[in-house]
Amino acid sequence: MAFANARTSAMKPHKSNPLPRKIAVAAPALVLLALALVSLYDFNFAGSYLSLRRASPSSSSPTSSPSTTSASSTVPATSSSSSPPNSSSSSAAAAVEACDLTRGQWVPDDDHAPYYTNLTCPFIDDLQNCMKFGKPSLDFMRWRWQPDGCDLPRFDAARFLEAMRGKSMAFVGDSLARNHVKSLLCILSQVAQPVEIVTATEVDVTGRAVRRDFHYGSHGFNVSLFWSPFLVKANLSNAAALGLGLWDMHLDTADARWAAHIADFDYIVLSGTNWFFRPSVYYEGGRAVGRNGGASGAHDAPEMQVSGAVRAAFRTALGAIAASEGFRGKAVVRTVTPAHFENGEWNTGGDCVRTRPFRRGERARDAVVAEFRAAQVDALRETAATSQRNGAELRLLDITEAMELRPDGHPSRYGHPPGGSVEGSFVVDCLHWCLPGPIDLWSELLFQMLAAHR
Repeated sequence: MAFANARTSAMKPHKSNPLPRKIAVAAPALVLLALALVSLYDFNFAGSYLSLRRASPSSSSPTSSPSTTSASSTVPATSSSSSPPNSSSSSAAAAVEACDLTRGQWVPDDDHAPYYTNLTCPFIDDLQNCMKFGKPSLDFMRWRWQPDGCDLPRFDAARFLEAMRGKSMAFVGDSLARNHVKSLLCILSQVAQPVEIVTATEVDVTGRAVRRDFHYGSHGFNVSLFWSPFLVKANLSNAAALGLGLWDMHLDTADARWAAHIADFDYIVLSGTNWFFRPSVYYEGGRAVGRNGGASGAHDAPEMQVSGAVRAAFRTALGAIAASEGFRGKAVVRTVTPAHFENGEWNTGGDCVRTRPFRRGERARDAVVAEFRAAQVDALRETAATSQRNGAELRLLDITEAMELRPDGHPSRYGHPPGGSVEGSFVVDCLHWCLPGPIDLWSELLFQMLAAHR
């Protein structure tokens, strides 16, 4: 499985959480990201950064199973290599090529039930509980991702938890990071249920809990979720400005609410792009250096492309991880995920009513998501090239192409009771993903990246 891998080192020992905490039953779900405050384009882009080494069909040796091959390969998807001739071990020699897990198609799957349902997993937020609120077609659960040239193994919850024994994982980002965490918790619920560790929770200016922690006592495994939609330091400078609020975003300063805890984790998954559309003024060194188009009229700083802010923010976040003396684990960047509003935007009657995945090439790709994904990849590469310290591994979890093909997997208007709304007058969600649903692929790929080949 190949992905952007900047460093290779042994994992650091697990560090116990230094804060005294009280164990309690998982609290009610966080409020859904105020989608009504975010105007998103219909994203489409393809990329190839996750791959699995497998035996080539042209080899005379038996084909190796994907589940037994190395997960640390960084061979590009288009390359192949052969084992050197060795008379003493010719029976074991085999030509291998990279099977790119990020390129493929969704194919019908009637052989496997979902990993969980809304009756077996207690962590599904109502806002993504498409089964509960009567989504007309549940066919969105009857597809599996088929990479070109190989099969993606199913998620093995027992193996994942065993590989994570005594370790800790943080997800940092916006409500899609929460969507991912809930997917992972639900898949793992086949084997074990965590408890939520409750403390005096810090609340963000938007009303969201800054941090939530889930503990698997049977494995000593901790999953933490940090609300940090910009990844960097940001404050709401004017809540009334421009109808969406005006944000001061410090592109050169990581958000200390998560960055102060980097050394506490073995794995950190970074994501988030949607909030960058909000009216923002960009600062570096305490000085305003730019703004996005949404802040026009609110500040006289020169306009700067939103993708440039995304690139700078991810570079700062990754730089903070790479510079942390106590971090010896893996930092993972999850790429941008598309929205699928059609026949209008979120506030002009747009919806997502398709009941089948797109076929590859069926739909034109949007330049905005291409820019955002490229910004994330560039930030990872630049950090890897400039970081001088050994220890942290920087990797890419590239889900953009697979998710652009799933317009059928969003809640639409079925994330709330009929006649209700998500927030205010907003009633349609074509950004987040149903649980269970195609978002479970993210955890399947994460399993291959971190645990399958240990």
